[in-house]
Order: sequence, then structure tokens, then C-alpha cells
Amino acid sequence: MATPAQPKKIVAPTVSQINAEFVTQLACKYWAPHIKKKSPFDIKVIEDIYEKEIVKSRFAIRKIMLLEFSQYLENYLWMNYSPEVSSKAYLMSICCMVNEKFRENVPAWETFKKKPDHFPFFFKCILKAALAETDGEFSLHEQTVLLLFLDHCFNSLEVDLIRSQVQQLISLPMWMGLQPARLELELKKTPKLRKFWNLIKKNDEKMDPEAREQAYQERRFLSQLIQKFISVLKSVPLSEPVTMDKVHYCERFIELMIDLEALLPTRRWFNTILDDSHLLVHCYLSNLVHREEDGHLFSQLLDMLKFYTGFEINDQTGNALTENEMTTIHYDRITSLQRAAFAHFPELYDFALSNVAEVDTRESLIKFFGPLSSNTLHQVASYLCLLPTLPKTEDTTFDKEFLLELLVSRHERRISQIQQLNQMPLYPTEKIIWDENIVPTEYYSGEGCLALPKLNLQFLTLHDYLLRNFNLFRLESTYEIRQDIEDSVSRMKPWQSEYGGVVFGGWARMAQPIVAFTVVEVAKPNIGENWPTRVRADVTINLNVRDHIKDEWEGLRKHDVCFLITVRPTKPYGTKFDRRRPFIEQVGLVYVRGCEIQGMLDDKGRVIEDGPEPRPNLRGESRTFRVFLDPNQYQQDMTNTIQNGAEDVYETFNIIMRRKPKENNFKAVLETIRNLMNTDCVVPDWLHDIILGYGDPSSAHYSKMPNQISTLDFNDTFLSIEHLKTSFPGHNVKVTVDDPALQIPPFRITFPVRSGKGKKRKDADGEDEDTEEAKTLIVEPHVIPNRGPYPYNQPKRNTIQFTHTQIEAIRAGMQPGLTMVVGPPGTGKTDVAVQIISNIYHNFPEQRTLIVTHSNQFFLRLQCGSIFCLLIYGSWVWIALNQLFEKIMALDIDERHLLRLGHGEEELETEKDFSRYGRVNYVLARRIELLEEVKRLQKSLGVPGDASYTCETAGYFFLYQVMSRWEEYISKVKNKSNTLPDVTEVSTFFPFHEYFANAPQPIFKGRSYEEDMEIAEGCFRHIKKIFTQLEEFRASELLRSGLDRSKYLLVKEAKIIAMTCTHAALKRHDLVKLGFKYDNILMEEAAQILEIETFIPLLLQNPQDGFSRLKRWIMIGDHHQLPPVIKNMAFQKYSNMEQSLFTRFVRVGVPTVDLDAQGRARASLCNLYNWRYKNLGNLPHVQLLPEFSTANAGLLYDFQLINVEDFQGVGESEPNPYFYQNLGEAEYVVALFMYMCLLGYPADKISILTTYNGQKHLIRDIINRRCGSNPLIGRPNKVTTVDRFQGQQNDYILLSLVRTRAVGHLRDVRRLVVAMSRARLGLYIFARVSLFQNCFELTPAFSQLTARPLHLHIIPTEPFPTSRKNGERPSHEVQIIKNMPQMANFVYNMYMHLIQTTHHYHQTLLQLPPAMVEEGEEIQSQETELETEEEAMPVQADVPSLTDAGSSQEASASQTETTPSQTETTPDQTGAGSNPETLSPPSESTATMVGPEAAAAEADTPQDTTSAAEETK
Repeated sequence: MATPAQPKKIVAPTVSQINAEFVTQLACKYWAPHIKKKSPFDIKVIEDIYEKEIVKSRFAIRKIMLLEFSQYLENYLWMNYSPEVSSKAYLMSICCMVNEKFRENVPAWETFKKKPDHFPFFFKCILKAALAETDGEFSLHEQTVLLLFLDHCFNSLEVDLIRSQVQQLISLPMWMGLQPARLELELKKTPKLRKFWNLIKKNDEKMDPEAREQAYQERRFLSQLIQKFISVLKSVPLSEPVTMDKVHYCERFIELMIDLEALLPTRRWFNTILDDSHLLVHCYLSNLVHREEDGHLFSQLLDMLKFYTGFEINDQTGNALTENEMTTIHYDRITSLQRAAFAHFPELYDFALSNVAEVDTRESLIKFFGPLSSNTLHQVASYLCLLPTLPKTEDTTFDKEFLLELLVSRHERRISQIQQLNQMPLYPTEKIIWDENIVPTEYYSGEGCLALPKLNLQFLTLHDYLLRNFNLFRLESTYEIRQDIEDSVSRMKPWQSEYGGVVFGGWARMAQPIVAFTVVEVAKPNIGENWPTRVRADVTINLNVRDHIKDEWEGLRKHDVCFLITVRPTKPYGTKFDRRRPFIEQVGLVYVRGCEIQGMLDDKGRVIEDGPEPRPNLRGESRTFRVFLDPNQYQQDMTNTIQNGAEDVYETFNIIMRRKPKENNFKAVLETIRNLMNTDCVVPDWLHDIILGYGDPSSAHYSKMPNQISTLDFNDTFLSIEHLKTSFPGHNVKVTVDDPALQIPPFRITFPVRSGKGKKRKDADGEDEDTEEAKTLIVEPHVIPNRGPYPYNQPKRNTIQFTHTQIEAIRAGMQPGLTMVVGPPGTGKTDVAVQIISNIYHNFPEQRTLIVTHSNQFFLRLQCGSIFCLLIYGSWVWIALNQLFEKIMALDIDERHLLRLGHGEEELETEKDFSRYGRVNYVLARRIELLEEVKRLQKSLGVPGDASYTCETAGYFFLYQVMSRWEEYISKVKNKSNTLPDVTEVSTFFPFHEYFANAPQPIFKGRSYEEDMEIAEGCFRHIKKIFTQLEEFRASELLRSGLDRSKYLLVKEAKIIAMTCTHAALKRHDLVKLGFKYDNILMEEAAQILEIETFIPLLLQNPQDGFSRLKRWIMIGDHHQLPPVIKNMAFQKYSNMEQSLFTRFVRVGVPTVDLDAQGRARASLCNLYNWRYKNLGNLPHVQLLPEFSTANAGLLYDFQLINVEDFQGVGESEPNPYFYQNLGEAEYVVALFMYMCLLGYPADKISILTTYNGQKHLIRDIINRRCGSNPLIGRPNKVTTVDRFQGQQNDYILLSLVRTRAVGHLRDVRRLVVAMSRARLGLYIFARVSLFQNCFELTPAFSQLTARPLHLHIIPTEPFPTSRKNGERPSHEVQIIKNMPQMANFVYNMYMHLIQTTHHYHQTLLQLPPAMVEEGEEIQSQETELETEEEAMPVQADVPSLTDAGSSQEASASQTETTPSQTETTPDQTGAGSNPETLSPPSESTATMVGPEAAAAEADTPQDTTSAAEETK
């Protein structure tokens, strides 16, 4: 197998290099934003830059990066563009900048939208340049740049400016490019089109000649571009050297064609043009396809284009075609060919009279048409309107090979898309895993195109939607599998033995050598299939390893995925493995196949089943696992072995590799997606078009739904009538009762329901009647019926005063349709979600609601106490989810209706357990409690017998004893029409006095008949609820197993069911089979869920009569924060896999409710990120509460950007790929943290964040060595990355931005928003200001940050907490810290002063009289600890060479040599404590010192900056 070339990583230039660049010097003169006096515009500058910097460097990314980053496009190119100055260099410069913005994944069209006047002229110039001759003014490389620019335009149809230009190229008039006969044929197929075509011709006749000629050029643009491409393609030789410019042009062109075919708006008319050009035939016959190395990617792209040109869709209507319809189209083509042959070509009579099934294969078509002459083949094609008519006196100009391929490829039988999918193996093989075109390495730069599908705005059909996601999910999993294989196999060190075999010189935790492998079963195929239904094999390994690793292998569960690997190393024993060289040739890897564990075999060869029974103890170290192989892959391998004589793959395996369980669910998800594509995906009609990206994006909004509900009970949403009125600004609120004392919640509100299309009615004068009636709300206060005399019977109430936008979100969520809530940081989106759930529960008690969230959000929201639905791994996760349900229960929801689904059924012993078996136990316990109540009621009524024996007997007791007494009571106290009611009778005749004797007395107040009657009915409701619940619990008596009981709860009892999107994907088949039903879905953190994982939960139930019962879909998220995590940059950038469905809906234009008031952070901190949102303001308490109005003690500002220059000549370092570190910033951050703690700030109120894993590890190491176990300082609440901290918050955030060469991924504004919004009271950012202040995307935030001094301003003598108000001038002296060493020395001196002061106080205390010492005994014991601390501190003169941080990097690097799971260091690994005697240094040269004095010494001492642990980015 060919070894792929290792891609090179693009190295970003340093700041000094940037400053020395010619481009930078020009920027400072002409367009840099921070330069006040700029030189006037000069066109020669653009010409010089293009020729000297771009063309001369052959469009080097490094040069273009510099230009784009300097805001060349925004501040110079487009600002000064006009038709008068337009030139080749100008056009190409703009295209290069736009392409670079797309490569960097930053907004590209904002500049053009601000100044759109000249864009139409500019776009026409681009079209003209794209058609220019390749040997003319524009080179092929330049035209490739233009193709990429056009591709970006076609993929940006949501931008009005772009769409207005592009649609002229892809509308019906483009059929002018068809040959006349083909045009006539297409118009005949769809008569309606002929009317449009005639109308187009009439409009053309009215145009002036110049405008008509311009329109004709635009309409023929794509046709001419295809012809130009074909000429370039034909110039590629078969074996002679070819310039890569030609190859890249061809690849980019095919990418453009794929993108045009994969979008319905562009495909609708273009597909016919493409078919008429016979592009695919030209490509498949080209020399480039047959060039094995140069044409590999081109061939893969060509296969993708072939797939989309034949996609099963009606181009005009956009409807998906069924398999029967595709078969009909195929038969129509064959029969039309047969009719033409019968009528005009006697030599084809045999073909014309044959059965279709006999002649529609490639072999039979070649047999019939191969002997014909070129002219005859041309005539056949012309009869089918495929080619122009051939004059009788002329010979065809087409090759016979082309003509034959044209007819054969058009009429051969094709396998259906679903058949192709069902025959596809789910596990990746070695051919896919190491194919750089479809699974690129981490070094993907975005320069070239890839053979990958893209997730953009629109999809052709649901099948296309699922298929693209299926392929990308499969390949993204493959990337992670490749990393695991390379790590495990390289650790095993396979070498060639002396006798030619394999010997393993190392070992791996996740992989073992195979002792024996045997295929034990190959089951017969199902009818109509050619692959076996099941293939099983036995794998034997020898577990001569440590006990805990042995337990891991023996703990492999059913359905766990493993990989079988064959290696045949060629390197001799002892050869060192080099990670920089290609992996495959070093280890000799030959084959990779996936398998699924069925179970481990016992001594008798039987599979040990998973279950509650303890697993048997097996003797010895040999273990055999029964595994399932992929039947499709097995069939392909065996076919290859039999037909081509290849070796049997299944006799060669010598390594088995397992993976971590939480990373190993890809096969189950892929099977779920494939099963969805094999069934009729019934998506609600109101959602179908929106999911595909078509139609009116607001059509699913509740205001346009035909079944919107006019009257809704808002239950406890409003706190008062005043709260209600302020929640509907601009509306007229009419209350049905006038008495203010009765205008108390809960309220029912009747809204004016408008027509589904939202059209305004007009009166006779043409005036809108959209005034009073449409703005009037009818509010009806109502009283919740009395539920009983006990305090716990009182309904629980909401205490949050929701804002008017939160109320709108709650209202929308209660109505049918799609509701999207954008929740900026701190705006209470979780409280909104819980209120929506509660209101739906009370308004529609018969409906069931499904709560879904992202599987990685559990620990992100744990700190803020508002977790929604959490991942299934780790015991503490259950606590968080239980806290969520308790929060829901706080809103008057019966806990018996709550259920959580998920893996890890080893349940946690918590106060309340909402898992399936936890709910079963709750039901059983509750049943016993209720039967005890029945027993007590029976005793109070004096009824003999055992009515409380079962739920059934209790039901009879209620029916014959309780109901009879209640009916008799009602007949006695019922108000007679002729007499006044006697209030005493209500209490006198009440039959349940004895039962309610334990309730607060007196039960009856005696004030009025109506009041006492309501109390009596409330008491009966209490009793009736007991028997209602027992009737529901009766099934638990009939169902004996816990599994059956849990299934019953899931299907019948639970009203609110929570699960993760991962669980939904894994268990869809089981849930559908069980008959799971639900009416509403609420998705929390929806912007962080993968597109496909958002879609699957919509289809967890079977349709009813062909329709989905789904009524509401509520999505809550924030697309301005970080998207789903995609590890591979190629899938993230090229395929746009990081785009969530929530984000796509926002891009399409689906209406959203934007929460607009935050209550988390100071107003000044909110200003750093509120520019990203629509009208994000502050809740009143942010201005009023003392914690927000008080200044941060010891610090002059509540937020500050602190500039950090190189420390000892070094800024950022990168010991391993993407493992960025910055020692100066790390030390500075830790020094400020120590300073704050010494002032008195609680350490747990401070979190340290950074933008890279490398810096995170470095800061952790420094904290471990400086202050980890120091009682005066302690540890911060968290030291982690910005990405990991999303969803969390803390009072004070110290942020390190690390980079000094390039901005890096902070340029993604979503990451900036997360970073700026984590702090409540104080944010202190450490960065290289000169780098970040020039970044265009970061300008709104950094303009505020740089407005303040860039040196840290501290007030050391100010006590914590301070009484100073935020923004006031301090009464204490302000000290300015200019660099890290100064801060380190200052903290050291401050620390030593504190120690000495404490020691002096302790000495004074010892001299007190005995009585006083007794009184101060507690203080004395505390000071003794501090004295010990002081004694352990070395004097400053003895401080050894500083930073242990450098050596801590070395420690991290050494740790990575063990296992990847040990990347993150812990205090135990690095050694931390207040006593240097107890430290375990990672190396002999490491200084074993702790405390601030180590940082002080670093000002004059060099440090070691060796490599650090490898980052998983």
C-alpha cells in the first residue's frame, strides 16, 4: 500500500517577522487601522503588492495571511474599489483576500455588504476573467483562484448581495446553452416551462442590444466554463510530466460542479446543462483519471460528481424519487433507445427486440454497440438528442470511444443509492484510514480541495441530508481510529524477527498480540442479498499483563468495537520508531478490519453473557473472545480472494486493538443513520422543508401554524398582574375581573389568533384592522382547586420575574411549531426551559415531552447549578441530572412523571434517582406508602378486612366504601334551592375527620359555606389522588421483572423523559421497537450538538397513519458561542461539520427569540461581548446589588488587558504540534492569582483560563510548584481551556491568550465571546497586545480593552473586601506593574512580609498572661501552622535557579511516554506542597522549591523549555 506523503504544517510568522515585512510597512503607511495619518489611495500599491508579494511567491499562504490579517480588504481594497480603477491585480487581490477569509473560517462578505454599489460590476469582471484563455492575461493558477472565489459565491446564497448576482447564472434562461434539439425535448417534457420560455424570449426582444448581449453572456457562462475546462482537461498528457496548476484547476472545477449539483437552487436548471455537455464522459476518458498519483483526488471527486448528477430527485419539483420511479426512468431511456434502433438502424434489430433486463448491463450494451461505426454511433446519439445532427456528407468529429461511452454510461443499469449504502462496510479499512484525500491529517491547511461532502445551508432530500452526515460522521470517526491505531501499534514496536516473522518489542494498554484467530460461523444471506447475515470469529489473546489492564480486557462488553490488524514489519529488531516519518512503512501495516464483541468465552467455549450474575473466574492467562465481523466487508474480501487470487485477509491478523468505551459508539450511530435511510423518514410536514433549507423559513413559527392555541394557562409564570402587563409591551391587557384583590396569579391568557399566513385584514376603506383587536389580551385569573389540608398539598410556585423576551420564549414554546431561543451568557435560558416544560405539563397533561441535550455538557453546567440533561458516564453526572429534576419538581411537577434514560445503569445512591430502575424503586416504595395510607383510612372508617393488601383491593375499597360515603355526604350538604346553606353541616357530616386528624387543625374555618365546601372537596381530592396513583402503580404488581416495569414506565407513565443525543442515536431501534411515543422535544445547548445528532431525536417513534405526532420542537442555544467539537480541521473547515442544525436554521432565517437581559456580569464586563448580540442589556440587579457596584479590592480596574512581552527572549513555544505555551504569560497569571489570594480573595472564586491545552498544563505545573498546598494561597477553582469552560462562570477570571506569532483560533469570534463572558466581577487578560489589537474580527472587544492602560494597576494596601465603589478613585496608592518579573518580585516580597508579620504576632501572643493565652488558644494553633510554613521557606539568598515551569514542561513530556490518558498532570504527579523537602522533582536539574520566592528568582535565571505533553486538539 502506498504511503501518503506527510503534509507540511503552515508556520505562522512571528510579530518581528510581520513588522519587518514589506506588506506591514505599506499597511502602516496606507491602511492600518491604528494609523491616524494615512497616505492617499494609490493604485500602484495594489499592483506592486500583487506582483511582488502574491504572484512572485506563487500565492504563498503566508503572504496572503499577512495581507488579510492587516485588514487589506476592509481598509484599502474594497473601500477604494470602483470601475475606474479596476484591473487584473485589483480583481485578483480581492479574490485572494476573500478566499483567505473562507480558509480562516471568518466572515467574508461583511465588507461588501457595507458598500455594495460596485459589487455587480466587480462580479461581471470575475466572470469575464474566468473565461479568459489560459495562455492569455490570466494564468491557470490565477483562474483556479477565480474558480474558488466563484465556488464560495455559490455556497453563500443566504447573502442577498451574492444571491442577486449568482441567480442570473443559474436560472431558466441559462438553457440557452443547450443544443436546440435537447432544448425542445426538455420543454416538451414540462409544458409549463414552454410558457416561461416564450415569456423570456419576449422580454429579451424588449431589451436594448447591449443589455441583451450582456444577459446572453451571463446565461451562457457556465456552459462556456465547462467547454473551457474540457479543453484544459484534454491538454493533460497520459504519462509525460504535467504542471500541478492544471491538476489543481481540474480538481477545483469538479469541486465547483459538485457544489452546484448538491444545491437545489443551483441544480434545478444546471443539471440539464451539465448532462448536455457530457462532462462526465469526457472526464472518465481523460488521461488525468489514468494518472495514478496525480489523478487520484480527481477520480474521487469525479465519483462524487457522478453520484450527484444521477441523484434520485426531480430537478424541477425538488421531490425525491422513489426506487420505482427511478426504475421507470431507466426503462424509458432503454425503450427510447430501442425504438430509435428499430426505426432507423437495422443492424440493431436484435437489440431493439430484446428484453430490457438482457440489454441494460454494460457488457451487453458494449456487445451490441461496439461493432458500430463512429458515424452510426453519432446518429444514434443525435436521435436521442444527445448530440447535434450529423450531416450526411460529413464524418463525426467525436472519437468512437467517446460515443460508445456516452451511450453505454447513459443506459446501463445502476445500483440504487440505498443498495449502495446497505452494501457499504461500516468499519473503515486501511485504504480509507490513511487516504489523505478523505481523512486528512491534523496539518490540513485549507489550501486544496478534498473528496468530502459539505454541510451547507440546503440539502436535496432527506436521503441526501442523512447520507452526507453518515459519510462525514464515519470519516470523522475514522480519523480518531487512525490516531488510536498509530498510538497503540507504535507502542507495541513490531519488528521483523530473524526468521522473517513478527516480534513485538513493546506493549500497549489498548492492544494485544493475537495468539489464534478462527472464523467459526458464516450464516446464509437473506433473500435478495449477496452478503451473509452474520459472520462470527474467535480471537484468542494472552493477557500476561497487570491486573487492572487484565480487568479492562475481560471487561469488554457486548457491542464494544475492536479492530483486527495485520502488520508485517520490515525493520530489524531494535529499530527506533520515528513519529515524524510515515507510520505505515515503519510498522509494516497491511490490513485493518473492524469487529464487534459478542462476549468472552468460558472454559467450555460458551459466551459469558452480561448480567447481574458474577462473571466466572477463568484459569490461566489465555482468553478467547467471540466477535462479529462486518458481513459486507467479509463478502468483499472473500470475493476478492476467489476472483483475483488475493490472500485471505482473515488468516493474517496478529494484533487486536480496543478503544475507550465513550469514544467507541460510532458503529451504533452509523447503524442508526443507515436504518433511518432504509425506512420512511416521517418528519412533520411543518418541519420538512425547513430541515432541507427551502421554503419560508418562518413557516413553522407558531404565528403561522394552523393549529395555534388561543387560550393558554401560564400557571405560575407571572408573579403579579403588574408583571404580566410589563411582559407584553405594546398590548392592551383586559382582565376579566375588576377587583384588584382578585387579580392574582395564576392567569389564563387569550391571545388574538391570526390567519396562518399572517395577512392583515382590510376594511372597506382599505385600512388595516390590525390595531386594537390584534393587540388585546384577555386575562382571566383563576384559582387552583384545593388539593388537601396538608402543607405539602399547596402548589409550588415560580419565584423568577421573567423579562418580556423570556415570556415571549415561554409563550412560543407552549404553542405548536418550531421555537428557537437564542440565550446569550447569563440570560437565564435554563430557567426559561424549565418553565416551558412545566407549562406544557400543566396545559397538556396527556402529552409527553422529551428533553435532549449534548452528551458533553454535564460538567459545563454543573458549577452554575442549572444542568439540563447530562451525559451518561461518571457517577457524579447522575447527581447533576437529579438536581435538574428537583429544579423541575420545584415547579409543581409530580416526580413520578420524570424519567432519565442513559447508559451506566450502575446507579448512584442519591436522595432521588431518576433513572429507569430508580423510578421503579420509587414506584414500589411509593406503592407501599400509599397502601399504608389506605390502611389508615380503612381503620378511620371502621371498615373490616384487608383493603390495603394490593392496589386492586384498594381500588375496590375506594369504589365501595370511600365513594359511597362521599356521595352520601354530598347529598346531605348540597345546597338546597329553597334554603340557605348551613356552614356547620359541612363539618358536621364530613366522614373523614378521623383520617385527617394529623392535618393542621381546625380543618374547617367556619367562615363561609363556600370556603368550607372547597376545603372538603380538597380533602377528597387528596384521598382520590391516593387511589389514582395506586391504580397507575397496579401494573408493577402484575409485571414481575425490573426490566418489564421500567419499560412500562417509559411507555405509559413518564411524561418528561430526558436523554442525551448520543443515547438517542444509540438506542433508537430499541425505543421504536418498544413503542416509545412523545409529543414535544426540548433541546438544551442545541448549538453545541452535531447536525445529525440533533435530527435523530425527531425520529424516535413510529409515525401514526403516516404522520408524525410531534407537535413542538423547542431549541435553546447560543450560536455565538462555541460549536460542536470536531477534532479534525478538515472536517471542521472544509466540510463545515461543526455547523449545528441550530446555527444552520439561524443562517436560513428561521425566526428566533433573542433573550436580551443578562444578570451574570457587571455591565462593564458585559460590554466586552454584548456587541455580538441583538440589544443585550442588563437586569436591574446588575446595577443595584453591592457585589456588582463595589470595586475589586487591590485592583484599579474591573477588567484590564495586560501586555506581556517576551520573557528571556521567548514568547510562544510549540514543543509539539498545536501544543502552544507561553512561559511569561503563565508566570504572570499565577503571580496575579497569588497576589489576589494574599489580599484575601477566596481561591475558589478565581478561575484561570487559557486558549490552548499546552498553556493549561504549564499553568497547572507552575501552580503545583508555587502555591498548590500553601494554606495562605491555595488552588484556583479551575485551570482549564476556554472551550472546556463554556457554560461555567466564576467571579474572577484570569485569561492567558498565549499566542505571540499569529492570533490562532481566538480569531473565531465565538471563542472570543466565550472567553469574555465567563467572569462576573473581574476579568484580567494577559496577551501580546500588538498582535491582537490588529485583528479585524476582535476589534469591538479589543478597542474597549486597549482604551485602558496596558500595564497592570494594583492597589496593594487596599483591604479585601473594599468599600470603594467601582470606578471611584482609590484612597490608597496605585502601583503600576510593567512586566512579569516585577510582579513576581512584588508578590514574593508581599508574601514574606505577611509571613514575618504573622510570625511577630505569634511571638507577641506567646508573651501574654496564661489566661489570655487560653482565650487565644484557637488563634495560636492556627499561627503555629504559619510558623511551620515560614520555617520551611528558604531565605531569598538561597533561592536556586527559577522556573520550575520549564522543567515542569519536561515532566509533562516524560509523562506522555506512558499512555495518552496521562496527558493531564495532577498534583500527585508533579509534586506540590509547602515544604520543599517533600517535592519529587521531575529531573535532577529541576529546582525543588515552592512559593512566590521561586517566581522572584526567575527574573534573572534562564529556564529550560523542553518539549511538553502532546495535545489532543
